[in-house]
Amino acid sequence: MNSSQLLENEYSGGFATYIKEAGEVNLIEELEISLHDFIRFVQNIPMDKFDYRYAEGKWTIKDIIQHLIDCERIFAYRALRFSRNDKTPLASFEEDDYANSTNSNSRSIQDLLTELSALRHSTLLLYKSLSEEQLKRIGTASNIQISVRALGFVIIGHQKHHQNVFQERYL
Repeated sequence: MNSSQLLENEYSGGFATYIKEAGEVNLIEELEISLHDFIRFVQNIPMDKFDYRYAEGKWTIKDIIQHLIDCERIFAYRALRFSRNDKTPLASFEEDDYANSTNSNSRSIQDLLTELSALRHSTLLLYKSLSEEQLKRIGTASNIQISVRALGFVIIGHQKHHQNVFQERYL
């Protein structure tokens, strides 16, 4: 399943930015490849940059990795619910509230990457288990309609977006 196969009714709003950021890729392959690329990228960041903030009130690299973990958990949970034909509208979440309630800066970078890796493997197994019908199911999250397969591309694009932010503002 490639991102070009997504239909216009499968996503909207801010999700479109992340889907575009994911690029023209195969969902399952890119969930795996992008994880390895990200880990390699982060492992090459100088140690003194992990706690760096480019401006007052901005997140550190560790904060952003925790943010990626939190968001992937939420997006994968939404994908699970929608794939099981759960029609219950799901609430949005406030990313700053989540970021302010973590201890990401007291964790090692290796711990964060290990957690991200374990989570991504779980996400991969979820997506590999889904039928074409389940991937196309649509639910409502944050008052926006989105399909299960679009959520997978959001996970990829969201990670790529933040990797670009690292390069532009932190390194």
